[in-house]
Amino acid sequence: MSKFLPPSAFAADGAYTLLPFNFAPLDGEHYVATNMVGEYVMLDRRSLERLVKHELNSDEALFRDLRAKHFFEVHGDRSPRELLALKTRTRYQRLPNFTNLHIFVATLRCDHSCPYCQVSRQSEDRAAFDMSREAADRSIDLMFRSPSPALKLEFQGGEPLLNFDLVRYVVEKVEHRAKVESRELEIVIATTLSLATREILEYCRDHRILLSTSLDGPADLHNRNRPRPGRDSYERYMQGLQQAREIVGFDRVSALMTTTQHSLSRVCEIIDEYVTHGFDGIFLRPLSPYGFAVKTKAIDAYNLSVWLDFYFEGLDYILELNRAGVPFREHYAALVLQKMLTSNDPGYVDLTNPAGTGIAAVVFNYDGGVFASDEARMLAEMGDMTFKLGNVLENSYEDIFLSDQLLTALEDSFTLSVPMCSECAFEPYCGADPVYAHAVHGDVVGRKPSSDFCRRNMAIFRRLITMMEADSSTKDIFEGWVARC
Repeated sequence: MSKFLPPSAFAADGAYTLLPFNFAPLDGEHYVATNMVGEYVMLDRRSLERLVKHELNSDEALFRDLRAKHFFEVHGDRSPRELLALKTRTRYQRLPNFTNLHIFVATLRCDHSCPYCQVSRQSEDRAAFDMSREAADRSIDLMFRSPSPALKLEFQGGEPLLNFDLVRYVVEKVEHRAKVESRELEIVIATTLSLATREILEYCRDHRILLSTSLDGPADLHNRNRPRPGRDSYERYMQGLQQAREIVGFDRVSALMTTTQHSLSRVCEIIDEYVTHGFDGIFLRPLSPYGFAVKTKAIDAYNLSVWLDFYFEGLDYILELNRAGVPFREHYAALVLQKMLTSNDPGYVDLTNPAGTGIAAVVFNYDGGVFASDEARMLAEMGDMTFKLGNVLENSYEDIFLSDQLLTALEDSFTLSVPMCSECAFEPYCGADPVYAHAVHGDVVGRKPSSDFCRRNMAIFRRLITMMEADSSTKDIFEGWVARC
């Protein structure tokens, strides 16, 4: 007697019930339809109409594809709902762990004077802008109140190496606490490397500290974007990079760039610079509307359309490199693709829902102020305290993380209930950013049709899907990027 039912037992009679999905035009002829966990199909208009009118036949390839991706369920089959529930739980599994990333602003002092800097930096001799040990101790206590079994501590500034005594103090205290409490711990220092001495780098090696550095492109561009006394920013960076890789480890030093008006015509040169120096990818970042980027009007130097041209030129060039055998990624695209091609959420703060402010990352400022995100801290430096959650020297964990100020912003910006987001086909790939919306539009939801955050992401989502559907080799490359995430 057979242990399995015959194939006929699994055949569909063609009758089906639609499950939740949204759709949006990709171009003049095609649409993309996505379900609640981000699985997608590309359809022409007639096929979309036939789907919603229940006209698809069970012997069609499209029927089988849509059934496999849970766009509908055939009568008597409950598994699609169960699988959707499972994949939804997987996407939101990070929420019970609450805050993972804790940013300590060791100092606002900096030896660079970047005109686009998002932070209201201070000169090197302004020691009043250093974090005190008292503020650090209280910040550590709050950090370890997080229920997350894995904690990430990132030192930012200014230039954290200008207050390295405080960095040492915090590192040794959190290492001890993590060991006692059996917590996983990752420590990062965001630095230009211009002040990195052998002693500092050996300390980073001994304590397994990662280094997040800044490289804007070839020497002339980097020096122009990141000026410092002596006009030797690039030269110092390269010296620091070589020494950091030798001492701390080649794969323990990463780099970030920021796009200025001077970068726009040079994306291939910028990418080549990263390839030349052995980086495995690049994050093509636009300017953000905070700090010195606003005060110096650097944010007004180019518009979204110009940046998207820059971004897509870079993305196409990176694909050319991959086809030529150079394994290199664009990191933002890789994060988006992980949401498109898997059930996992990478937890990138700008693409999380509910918003990552406060519940994915939190900032402890040099003066003890607690902010919902790094951007919230930058906004505060401009005089807007909307997302200041309290002060480590005055407020308890409950005061800070259960405040109406934070929870109301998270609830009001939740994309599954926000008009235009809740019915958007790209909602599963996007995130809520109440700080950006407030900074630009004056409320935590923002005006979606005029939001650069929204328009930028939708353009990228559309392009990635179109590229994958137009060319299977491109999809293979993208799947390789996701596999390496």
